[in-house]
Amino acid sequence: MEDQEMQLKVRRVTDKFTESMYVLANEPSVALYRLQEHVRRSLPELVQHKTDMQSWEEQSQGAIYTVEYACSAVKSMNNSSLYFKNIDSLLRQATSMKEQINNSQGRRKRTMDSGMLKEVGEKHSSGM
Repeated sequence: MEDQEMQLKVRRVTDKFTESMYVLANEPSVALYRLQEHVRRSLPELVQHKTDMQSWEEQSQGAIYTVEYACSAVKSMNNSSLYFKNIDSLLRQATSMKEQINNSQGRRKRTMDSGMLKEVGEKHSSGM
């Protein structure tokens, strides 16, 4: 009877030991399987996020370039204020010259008109 009990106890111990060895041997495989399963599920989403981020980066770079270009244009406009002042003074001179020309043409026209009126008046008084 002791032999049978002993054999039963030994059998239980060896079964538990075998089960433990089996679990220990297969645990990394199960873990790797779970990792592989996770990667298969999440990889397409991660790839989509990566392409979205690359697209946003390209758009951001384009916007940054545009802003930098606009800033340089504004800075160059600050430097051109002297040219605008010169243009303004030249335009003022041109308008005053145009007014002088218009005034002198108006005087000539008035003198010519009054001269013609005198001639017409002289022709009428002479009877012609």
